[in-house]
Amino acid sequence: MTQPSASPLDVVTGAFSYSGAAIARELLQRGRRVRTLTAHPERAPAGSSIDSRPLDFGAQPELEASMAGAHTLYNTYWVRFAHGAVNHELAVANSKVLFTAAARAGVRRIVHISITNPSLTSPDSYFRGKAEVEQALAGCGVEYAIARPAVLFGGDGVLVNNIAWLLRRLPVFAIGGRGDYRLRPIHVDDLATLCADLGAGSKHAVTVDAVGPQSLTFRQLVEEIRDAVGSRSLLLPVPGAVIPVMASALNLVLRDTLLTAAEYASMAAGRADSAGPATGSIVFTGWVHEHGGELGRRYANELDRHFRPG
Repeated sequence: MTQPSASPLDVVTGAFSYSGAAIARELLQRGRRVRTLTAHPERAPAGSSIDSRPLDFGAQPELEASMAGAHTLYNTYWVRFAHGAVNHELAVANSKVLFTAAARAGVRRIVHISITNPSLTSPDSYFRGKAEVEQALAGCGVEYAIARPAVLFGGDGVLVNNIAWLLRRLPVFAIGGRGDYRLRPIHVDDLATLCADLGAGSKHAVTVDAVGPQSLTFRQLVEEIRDAVGSRSLLLPVPGAVIPVMASALNLVLRDTLLTAAEYASMAAGRADSAGPATGSIVFTGWVHEHGGELGRRYANELDRHFRPG
């Protein structure tokens, strides 16, 4: 769908990836023009009306030029785990470069995707880095809003799909401890709607947890996925310390990073939960049973998506 040139311009980082693609679709449906800053221009859908520019943190003048004339920057940039020279410390530094460029370009508002329960004192560099980025955003001089999702589902999301993939293939699925740590999953389209609403709003320094209407324990989430895909896999409680060891073994087999020790520790500590009001309406259990037939048919490899040329 081609938007008139007079339509307001917004910039989305990663509009050909997961959450960025959902946000871009929502903005286009609202009559906005969308430009993306991306490291993967080859992923543009055929006939896309999205203007693509490089996401090059080493070229700040080019970043500024790419955001000139934009009303809102929707920032989905982050790295899930360290790989090679890329780590959370670099992601924090790159985010600061992006915010500075947005301020110099005259962007009027930034909507930033963070994480539930970020903390500057967190032992997990992911949650600590997210808190550092929020702090940098607050000091960049641009009006902003922050959405803090925990677990995303829907679309071509990785987590739920790969749990389904394992359940389809393994006779036993290990769960750390009792699996009673809770999560508040939100559908990626609900996140996109929330972000577009935040971008259209006028309140400054808004921070909201982006969470769905359901709170589930991890065991309940796995049970729902198992039932939805028709798996007979046995859910086996194991000591939490065993989970990273098992995940490392699967990482070697899959040539991927399925789960890191820090990710498991943060989930078991309840950092994927929220007591906040629901900001999404799609119920996970209903969605997973509706889509169970297609979940887990193919494994979604994070390293292939983000680090390996394809």
